[in-house]
Amino acid sequence: MYVCICKGVTERQIHQAVAEGARDLEDLQNRLGASTGCGTCAEFTTECLREALEQFAPETTLPQPA
Repeated sequence: MYVCICKGVTERQIHQAVAEGARDLEDLQNRLGASTGCGTCAEFTTECLREALEQFAPETTLPQPA
């Protein structure tokens, strides 16, 4: 499923980036360009990142949304 339409980033790409070491939204922005266009997908991108971290890097935690 596409997460970031502006940059064409998919959930699969986010999971792959996490498997390769991405640990935060900034990492995904630098590696994939996710959430650097209009920014509307930032929340969903972070949600997908959190899921991928739970799968690939359970020792890493993100701050919970307010």
